[in-house]
Amino acid sequence: MTDAAKQAIFTQLRIILLQYSPPYHPRMRGDKGIDLWAEGTYEFMGKTRSEMFFASAIIMGDYVGFYFMPIYSDVESIKKVIPPRLLSMLKGKSCFHIKKWDDDLAHDVKTALKHGFAIYKARGWV
Repeated sequence: MTDAAKQAIFTQLRIILLQYSPPYHPRMRGDKGIDLWAEGTYEFMGKTRSEMFFASAIIMGDYVGFYFMPIYSDVESIKKVIPPRLLSMLKGKSCFHIKKWDDDLAHDVKTALKHGFAIYKARGWV
């Protein structure tokens, strides 16, 4: 995968992610990575936290990583609404390895983020 191809994928992911800022705030916002966080007091997995991570994109060696934290909040429910093509790119607990980009995949990412945002909002994490 060429650097130009990875940069093009990352650029598209960054545009989509920035649609959630605000309410989320990027801490890392560069040419190779972006992440979105909420700051406040949140209860998650039995612990009180002062921040909540939502999603990020980062250029890696041979793919662009799309990290999607709502998957931790309700694994079974969120996996049911993530489109199958995107779900097939899940290579760990929350990281999707993206190597090719098209309009259908952009739609899939937007769908996942929409559902993840709804879950976070229902739990008071937005």
